[in-house]
Amino acid sequence: MTEQSFSRPTATVTTEEVVRVTGLSRTFGRGERAVHAVRDVSFTAGKGELVAVQGRSGAGKTTLLNLVGGLDRPDSGQVRVAGHDLGTAGERELLRLRRGTVGFVFQTFGLIPILSAAENVGVPLRLAKVPAAEREERVSVLLELVGLGGHAAQRPYELSGGQQQRVALARALANEPDLLIADEPTGQLDSETGRSIMDLLRALVHARGMTALVATHDPALIELADRTLTLRDGHLLPT
Repeated sequence: MTEQSFSRPTATVTTEEVVRVTGLSRTFGRGERAVHAVRDVSFTAGKGELVAVQGRSGAGKTTLLNLVGGLDRPDSGQVRVAGHDLGTAGERELLRLRRGTVGFVFQTFGLIPILSAAENVGVPLRLAKVPAAEREERVSVLLELVGLGGHAAQRPYELSGGQQQRVALARALANEPDLLIADEPTGQLDSETGRSIMDLLRALVHARGMTALVATHDPALIELADRTLTLRDGHLLPT
């Protein structure tokens, strides 16, 4: 099947700040075996901005995204997302944040094999207890948005890798997050399909005024970002 292509829209980045990271550090292990994954990192990201996070394997990209998304806690520093201070947030607040304020897209898609594309997209809406009629309508709109309106009943194994990642993207958008975090979202895709996913991601970010942090090491995909952060051995390099 041919992947749907999307034209590149005009950027709509605003000065409204969605992400603020200040002096962030995270170390795993102790002593000689300590791994300093993130070291004193600071940056901001605005509404409607697609920010690429690049660096070699082990540079700290995934750790940084996990800290910003509230999946991990830093040893020092502060993360604020859409006005929420993640450092002072309890587990319940972090759970609400991950279910509503932040959407996640992973390299391995993370779809539930026994569920259809529509059911996978609807999972976050079920967790949020969205009424069935509204949930079905929103799922339908999201699948159309990512070019999979005709694949709602198909299960992941019946879809191509690019189609599965589009389902994962639709699922991440289900609760209309302020921040979208994507960790190597094209890592398992061929270059052409990966480019189409990044084109789609860029179009959605600008059209919906979200903020996106995308970890990637693919130069062709980095070119599509509004701005690039480069990590090396846990340090954020000057731009």
